[in-house]
Amino acid sequence: MKSINDICFVVQSRLNSERLPKKMIKPFNNTTLLDIALQKLVAATSIPNNQVYLSVHEDELISIGSKYPINIFKRSYESANCDNGISTLFEWWNRLPYKYVILISACNPLLRVDTINQFVNAYLENDFGGMFGVVEKHNYFWDSIGNMLNVWPEGQDLLNTKAVAPTYEAAHCLYASKMDSIGKGRWVGTWTEKNDPALFTVHAIEAFDIDFEWQFAVAEQLHRLDSAQSLIS
Repeated sequence: MKSINDICFVVQSRLNSERLPKKMIKPFNNTTLLDIALQKLVAATSIPNNQVYLSVHEDELISIGSKYPINIFKRSYESANCDNGISTLFEWWNRLPYKYVILISACNPLLRVDTINQFVNAYLENDFGGMFGVVEKHNYFWDSIGNMLNVWPEGQDLLNTKAVAPTYEAAHCLYASKMDSIGKGRWVGTWTEKNDPALFTVHAIEAFDIDFEWQFAVAEQLHRLDSAQSLIS
């Protein structure tokens, strides 16, 4: 079992996204994606505010982060423009005095506070080095040369997805890792040992990710409906 004092909580952001530039500060239901993410972290009862870090380079993002009772990690230009090499991308790995890190994506505005709390508590209560948010899928899957990846359910002669054993797809919204693993070029577990990373199931709607303009527009509508019905914790 881990101590909450050994974990830092990071939101990392930049403005030079190639597919949807400046999406973090683009108006979204009278706020921004970054504001939504930070508000949820501040509201999460499992997370001490003084252990939350916003890792950003640009002044516009620093300005948003400064509105909240959290820390700002001034990200370098190299980190903000890096697309590979995790020790550069996550350059805070040996600069923040923590053993573990939980990274929360700001690109998932439908992610609920309750889910964040549950993820944190699940990581605290286990010995997992890494933990990865995933979406459970009940469907049939094939590889690139047509081999079926699922085991055909015994006694089934129809494509009944309810009978299929679940598979899991990366949710890309919640991640947990040992800090020193990042320095060794590994992120979120060893990927060779069972339960490293451990899988944490997230509802598919919460994992709705924004990379393109159409996704931004759809997420804005869903978020408006979700908020109106008080479904976001």
